[in-house]
Amino acid sequence: MRPPPAARGESHPEPAPDRPPTFGESTRRIAPLAWPVFIGQVSVLAFSTVDTVLVARHGATDLAALSVGAAAYITVFIGLMGVVLALSPIVGRLHGARDLEGAGRQVHQSLWIVFVLAALGSTLLAFPHPFLWLAQAGPEVAGKVRGYLLALAFSLPASLMFTVYRGFNTAVSRPKAVMALQIGGLALKVPLSTMLVFGWPALGVPSLGAVGCAIATAIVMWSQVFIALAVLRRDTFYAPFRLFGRGLDRPDRAAIRGLLKLGLPMGATILIEVTGFSFMALFIARVGTTAVAGHQIAANLVSLMFMMPMALANATGTLVAQNIGARRHVEAVRLGWHGLWLASALSALLGGAVFVLREQVARLYSPDAAVVAAAMPLLAWVAVFHFADAVQAIVAFVLRAWHIATTPMVIYALSIWGLGLGGGYMLGFDMLGVTPPAWRGAPGFWIAATVSLVAAALALTALLAWVTSRRPREG
Repeated sequence: MRPPPAARGESHPEPAPDRPPTFGESTRRIAPLAWPVFIGQVSVLAFSTVDTVLVARHGATDLAALSVGAAAYITVFIGLMGVVLALSPIVGRLHGARDLEGAGRQVHQSLWIVFVLAALGSTLLAFPHPFLWLAQAGPEVAGKVRGYLLALAFSLPASLMFTVYRGFNTAVSRPKAVMALQIGGLALKVPLSTMLVFGWPALGVPSLGAVGCAIATAIVMWSQVFIALAVLRRDTFYAPFRLFGRGLDRPDRAAIRGLLKLGLPMGATILIEVTGFSFMALFIARVGTTAVAGHQIAANLVSLMFMMPMALANATGTLVAQNIGARRHVEAVRLGWHGLWLASALSALLGGAVFVLREQVARLYSPDAAVVAAAMPLLAWVAVFHFADAVQAIVAFVLRAWHIATTPMVIYALSIWGLGLGGGYMLGFDMLGVTPPAWRGAPGFWIAATVSLVAAALALTALLAWVTSRRPREG
């Protein structure tokens, strides 16, 4: 018989009385889980930040190709990643209920899902004709986009497998194990991208521009996967989960069905959110190279800012799921609301700071005055956009901990695709003939996107209030 984890000195949580924590207590529990996620996710986002800065100095054509290619890749990867991340709330509940071997079995079943999704996604990246048609990219930009996405087609399987590692470790309160690999990946990514973007004639390495960024990403992601496997095998913390020693479990229809029941609407929700954003880049590309370059700066900045609420959302969702699994529903409810209050306050401060310093921030990205001028009106909307983005992220993660994903998917579709993308198209291209000149082009898309996020945040918060008013009584 295996001794219990506590007897071996492992840091698996023990059951505790169900009581409502204070805001300070919740903050002290959220912070240790959030800061490693924040640092790790900033490291991941720095991949695209480094690529944007390097390619912006290589040439405007490559920067436009990077913007279109990145939008296409994110559309594919994020949607598939969302399906895989259903592992996290499921494992979180099992961990809270002390069913560690059951949590390990879920990891094996999620890998079968990864294999299928990776085959589909890599095929779409290798043949990106729909994205090129939407962007109406010229021949030179289109050629660079094809090369960029072909390299990322080889990277996608590794990215999805690493998502399993990330989702599992987040669920069992081990975010530092993910953070370490993400920081290491960035340390490898920076010199690789620099060498491949600009070339290294002494070593016979040609200048590849945007394509070089994608090749560097593929090398880094496969490196992370191999190291992650070694960590899972050798670290004694993972022994109770029985991840190794019996080979890969055969597909279990019931387990896969449970993962997909939560994962498909989660993936669809994330896909809706990301396509609403990435399709902005594809449509803005029709306006011109300078406009899409300005949008790329604003998009990258907003993505960087989003890492703070994303980290808090991961931590809050993990704690809520673990407490639900342990049947501490009162504590789960209070933790969810405290996470929302904390993220709202911090995002308001960060958004305001960026609004005040928006010109200086834009100049950090590009020395091109025309590109900075194109980015400035977009950055003016960042404060409200970021606040609404933070609220919806926290609420969405908490709802997933309660295994509620379908209704949020509908809310996102109506707000982000309807108000955001549809409204942005109407404003940006002046479809009704009433759009003020200052709102045409990229600003129109950003205005509509901001309105759509505000609507989504309000609707999701109302849904969470309804759910949490009922679940404690039902549990």
